[in-house]
Amino acid sequence: MPVTLEEKQGGEAWAYCRNLRYTSFGFATIMIINTILWLWLPIPELAWPLNPNPMFGIIAGTVIGVPCFVILGIAMRDAGAEMSYPLKETTMHGGIYKKVRHPGTLGEMPLYVVLAMFVNSMFLFIWMTIYVVLFTAINIHFEEMDLVKRFGESYAEYRKTTPALLAGLKWRKKNGN
Repeated sequence: MPVTLEEKQGGEAWAYCRNLRYTSFGFATIMIINTILWLWLPIPELAWPLNPNPMFGIIAGTVIGVPCFVILGIAMRDAGAEMSYPLKETTMHGGIYKKVRHPGTLGEMPLYVVLAMFVNSMFLFIWMTIYVVLFTAINIHFEEMDLVKRFGESYAEYRKTTPALLAGLKWRKKNGN
């Protein structure tokens, strides 16, 4: 929330938010590595297979994961450097952002569940699903508050006509805020 933070801290808020974004990438990487390590070091009491046939998770995960990677790639292309860190001079994005307000989230967040499918873990599947649902809701809520401050009325109008994640689903309060 660089704009909100800038109101309190001044111009260095943007650099601070960039560092927070890099820190979050680090934590996401640790989470991914820990999930992969589950293959060799599962917690015995929680080592419930998602399916008796491990190929099920690999096939289902691929069916979900490939479109997610495509969406994430398009979002990264259309957002440019803003996908990695907030830039004060950025204007509202075009491309896929004309169809979905948070395509990066739409592409990235299911990949955590996909990873749990790949390691064939019911426990991680449940854990990652809970994480994705909660994190996505919280992240979108706070990001939207900052984007309205950042882009003003044009973003408020954009919210009214463009779904947050999926066509037909409007992620906003009833009064449009």
